[in-house]
Amino acid sequence: MNNISENSFNVQTITLGCKVNQFDSEAISASFHSLEQPVQNRPAPKKEVFVINTCTVTRKAAMQSRQAIRKVIRENPDAIIIATGCYAQSEPHALKKIKGLDYIIDNCEKHRIAEILQAPEATIKKSYPVVFHHDIRKEKRLVHSLVPVVENRTRPFIKIQDGCDNFCTYCIVPFTRGPSRSVPPADVLHMIASLPAEKRNEIVLTGIHLGKYGLDLSPPNTLLDLLIRIETSEIVDRIRLSSIEPVELTDALLEYVAHSPIMCRHFHIPLQSGDPQILKKMNRPYDPLFFRKLIQKIHHTIPDVAIGVDIMVGFPGETEDAFMNSAALIADLPVTYLHVFPFSSRPGTAASHYPDHVKPEIIKNRRNHLLKLGKQKKTEFYKKMVGTTLDVLIENKRDAKTKKLSGVSSNYVRVLVEGDHRLKNRIVPCRITRIISPDAVSGEPCL
Repeated sequence: MNNISENSFNVQTITLGCKVNQFDSEAISASFHSLEQPVQNRPAPKKEVFVINTCTVTRKAAMQSRQAIRKVIRENPDAIIIATGCYAQSEPHALKKIKGLDYIIDNCEKHRIAEILQAPEATIKKSYPVVFHHDIRKEKRLVHSLVPVVENRTRPFIKIQDGCDNFCTYCIVPFTRGPSRSVPPADVLHMIASLPAEKRNEIVLTGIHLGKYGLDLSPPNTLLDLLIRIETSEIVDRIRLSSIEPVELTDALLEYVAHSPIMCRHFHIPLQSGDPQILKKMNRPYDPLFFRKLIQKIHHTIPDVAIGVDIMVGFPGETEDAFMNSAALIADLPVTYLHVFPFSSRPGTAASHYPDHVKPEIIKNRRNHLLKLGKQKKTEFYKKMVGTTLDVLIENKRDAKTKKLSGVSSNYVRVLVEGDHRLKNRIVPCRITRIISPDAVSGEPCL
């Protein structure tokens, strides 16, 4: 939850879902600061405002969004309650049934929330939600601010792209985020350069379909073009990519990451299934052999690279053999960690009409199988790091359990170290001494 307090507004944002949603929530908070009025012109303090930035990528996410809204309404009956984000985009009719919700503002208009609340009648409690809703598939450009988002985050997110044109059969995102749209390179550079110095140790470039960055611009650009421009500008120490599709991790991009002094040695790559027939039904543009060769190539080119993989279980028609094809592929590859998702039927997607849905108990068992495999993969990777020295960005907060300083290496290893505040917000070489948990290692600063 993010909170900003102004004389005009006391706004709290509650975020569900992905890194792009987290960026959007931070941008909403920042937009209130940009509308701050001179002291002598400020109106009297108004009621509290809660903005719930929703998610609907799964049925569970949609349910959690509704629960979050109802909880805020229950605990803050006099506050102005706003639902925005992907659930507000896809199912405003469902949100209209929630008593006490004042505004439903879709993804087309979420950047205007601060502006909308400037209207004199905006902070009067509504008996029925005011709805701002448009067809996001008609959006042609990505509305963005040149003001960088600065929250209490050591590794700030920079959203450079939104939307998707792939229409995978299980995915509702093209309907909630619209077509692929990009931030012009000059504006991306401006946002990064405007960050405070302590926020430029590492940035995380985020987007819904990052590999399509720039293709909608005039003249067209590519993600590789942008990375080269950022590096040439010498405005940031480290760049991390949030996620990239298999077919868009080109040889040229891989070679660039391998030899660039500022690119993190870390890729997060969606697989979704290791079975050729399921991939076809998903409308994924590759087969298991392509994925196998890609992962092997990445590992050969960058031996200490961290590779995260998204994988889905329980897609309609996924037989036991199809699932075992996925498990065997993962087991056989130098993958570092897994994000495992159960299939969730979403209204409006092609897969919602597919027959042969997998029973929930089978989905649960398959998910548990892959989660166990993912833990084994991460432990194997961490063992290889023991005795090596990694450049670790020490974050500005300590580990809650051990009270040690906590940081992240270029290749996405969580490292805990002894030290005082002088190490915070710095990239520090650390010798890795041992594994201390399934998700962290211990390190000694080499200073």
